[in-house]
Amino acid sequence: MSSVIGVIGGSGLYTLDDNEAAEPTALITPYSDEPVTVFTSNIASHNVVFLPRHGSSHGTPPHRINYRANLHALAECGIDFIIAVNVVGGISAQMSPGTIVIPDQIIDYTWGREHTYFDRLEKPENHIDFTWPYDKSLSKVLAQTTLSLGLPLKSGEPGGVYGCTQGPRLETAAEITRMKNDGCDIVGMTAMPEAALARELGIAYASIALVVNWAAGLTQETIAFGDIASTLDEGMAGIKRVLLATIADL
Repeated sequence: MSSVIGVIGGSGLYTLDDNEAAEPTALITPYSDEPVTVFTSNIASHNVVFLPRHGSSHGTPPHRINYRANLHALAECGIDFIIAVNVVGGISAQMSPGTIVIPDQIIDYTWGREHTYFDRLEKPENHIDFTWPYDKSLSKVLAQTTLSLGLPLKSGEPGGVYGCTQGPRLETAAEITRMKNDGCDIVGMTAMPEAALARELGIAYASIALVVNWAAGLTQETIAFGDIASTLDEGMAGIKRVLLATIADL
């Protein structure tokens, strides 16, 4: 039986397929005055709903994204799975630029974001179990597909702690040292509250993250955005291959 698969695209991934067959739909949600635009297409006999996290023109910075509206719109589409694409900086030694990571844990350093659908404690189940924030089965499929395509997966297996910061600025060297001491392997700005909202909605959620630079203070050089752009372009082509192959396997 075919599934309905949601893909959330991050920096560098604004469409999922190279054709123009994806049909745009503007969805009204209770969480925004503006509609959320998603793009629906058929890939490998699955209905695939693509949502560009930052908007089609990448006009929304991480701290201004309406995560609740985005996830609600995907839920309205009857999504069975969500695969989120993230662009991150590397902290631990294995996380060199160009590496693909399938994270299994999150530490949330964000603040002030609308992070839950449960604004009132009406039911005990409002306290979701978030011990393992990413769906293990879906993460395993992503990891196996990445390896089968010969792409550089961290340690050849899923795993890694995603430290989610507020943005939009990059971190200080001292902040990265703190995050490293906390156990973070990678740093980004968009994992939360996205992952938690998916859990509240009961939707299986996994991430595939592309490391595009070493985090602040880990090398003698300042972060060069030209180098990031080059790594992003090359690496995102591989991410897209993983996504399409994973969709075919689900």
